[in-house]
Amino acid sequence: MTESLISRSRDLFLREENTYGCAETVLVALQEHFSLSHPTDSSPAMALNGGVAYSGGACGAITGAALAVGRLAERHLDDHREAKRIARTFIQRLIEDFRTEFGALDCRDLTGYDMLTDHEAFIESGVWREGCMRQIEFAVRRLAPLADRWEAELEALS
Repeated sequence: MTESLISRSRDLFLREENTYGCAETVLVALQEHFSLSHPTDSSPAMALNGGVAYSGGACGAITGAALAVGRLAERHLDDHREAKRIARTFIQRLIEDFRTEFGALDCRDLTGYDMLTDHEAFIESGVWREGCMRQIEFAVRRLAPLADRWEAELEALS
């Protein structure tokens, strides 16, 4: 099942027309995987690509994942405050693992490009096809188990 999620992520992200950025790709792929309502709606993540509106901040793979996990937690937990706590905890762990794996969290550090001034050069370089794709795959692979093992994953947080 995880491999089909990775494949779907690749299909979304590696389109020649660059329809979806990192945040949108992760959001849509996880929304579909988690069977959330309106799974192909990428609009909440549109301005998160390039480290939030090309500012170079947190990688879109992380911010898109945070949106999807928040929606999933809200679906599973009646208590909104508890849903927020659980969603933050899952994403904090993802951030720690991501930083360990890639050495950074911010888009500018990960890509070596300032998206505000160098976005076209970034696209032309093809860095996104490999580097960003690895980060997307990392995020969706880490969070995939939440779809089928929500209770077990919650228990593991304790």
